Amino acid sequence: MAATEILNRVDTVKAPQARVAPQAEKPSLIGLLREDMAKALVENGVPERQVKMRVSQLWHWLYVRGVSDFDEMLNVSKDMREMLKQHFTIARPEIVEEQTSGDGTRKWLLRFPARGAGRPVEIETVYIPEEGRGTLCISSQVGCTLTCSFCHTGTQKLVRNLTAEEILAQLLLARDRLGDFPERDTPQGAIVPAEGRKITNIVMMGMGEPLYNFDGVKTALLIASDGEGLSLSKRRITLSTSGIVPEIYRTGDEIGVMLAISLHAVRDDLRDMLVPINKKYPLKELMDACRAYPGLSNARRITFEYVMLKDVNDSLEDAKELVKLLKGVPAKINLIPFNPWPGTNYQCSDWEQIEKFADFINQAGYASPIRTPRGRDILAACGQLKSESERMRKVDRLAFEAMMIANHGED
Repeated sequence: MAATEILNRVDTVKAPQARVAPQAEKPSLIGLLREDMAKALVENGVPERQVKMRVSQLWHWLYVRGVSDFDEMLNVSKDMREMLKQHFTIARPEIVEEQTSGDGTRKWLLRFPARGAGRPVEIETVYIPEEGRGTLCISSQVGCTLTCSFCHTGTQKLVRNLTAEEILAQLLLARDRLGDFPERDTPQGAIVPAEGRKITNIVMMGMGEPLYNFDGVKTALLIASDGEGLSLSKRRITLSTSGIVPEIYRTGDEIGVMLAISLHAVRDDLRDMLVPINKKYPLKELMDACRAYPGLSNARRITFEYVMLKDVNDSLEDAKELVKLLKGVPAKINLIPFNPWPGTNYQCSDWEQIEKFADFINQAGYASPIRTPRGRDILAACGQLKSESERMRKVDRLAFEAMMIANHGED
């Protein structure tokens, strides 16, 4: 099959826009906790006696109805709407590009204001539909500081943290684009769960290390799980970390969502190479923090992510050591076939070896699903995210995507 035919199977569009923030920035109401929103309204002339009611109105319109234009807030007075338009924004980020994989995975390249970075910044957000659920993979930083050697995002230097507004905006925009707010239509041809919400789960597994942006992530996730707004259960929100031990304790105490650990190795010497933060927080400290995570049970397990790298960490001896390492921790092990990216020196383990590894862990009593690679043809799979502005030249990217579809598109 010719490369041009292969590339035609990936749907890439310049997406139509919701209302986008203008150049001269106004503060956003999105990402403010209720008390902060109340303070902002009082500072702009809303009488104290009205504040609680006004915050409830705004909260409903922003997070239940999903509006991005103050004029859509029909039960808010015209004078109030004019004041809000003058002083605040609720605009969505700019969609630079929207891609849809052959398997239904969607990836958005989003642009946010510079906010100290020198120029506007771009991040990627990925939606992964399955039969009974839809998962949104959200970014927390532009770039990453951790330089994990197998991860494409780790090759992009950290530019800045995303704000709580920008983290939430990824969820709001995805719900816009999928028709997941009331009275919104699902796009024609979109692959989404058969019934109920289109986005049922969110995972902080996109670009960046969430626990190096603790305050922004905390605020965003508390708003996302608020029962009077977006109302996502904390059991359907998973925060993934490479192992920032002090913040793992804080996550359990202050956020209370599900925890995932990017483990990838069972020995300190190897993990030092694959996940360099291990030099600061070695495996013993990491596992102590995991054992202390609040509320652990067989129904509330920690997920350990383990990328399968050929002849690096995929031996049966590694599997045996993994079982020993996790002793006493209610855990699930996600085995992730390595997703290649331009310039990497790693290869994915052979499928037969992955299955042997999984079987050993299963027999030891741990669930060890092998993650089905999703969105490889649009570089949306685990470990492949990177801002388009920092990625290879377009001609090289298209050639790589063609190669990936040829190799994996028929799986």
